[in-house]
Amino acid sequence: MAEVLLALATGVFVGILFSVLKLPLPAPPVVSGIAGIVGIYLGGIGYQWIIEQFFN
Repeated sequence: MAEVLLALATGVFVGILFSVLKLPLPAPPVVSGIAGIVGIYLGGIGYQWIIEQFFN
């Protein structure tokens, strides 16, 4: 849980810093960003499943 809170606090700090410096936020659009994260997660799970099913 501490990792999640630290990541959230870091994200808030970076968001504020970029806004103060009038820079674009370093994040993808919301829907495509979430889709990318879900895809990475599913790819990792799929890889583990394939390894367990076919190579053990």
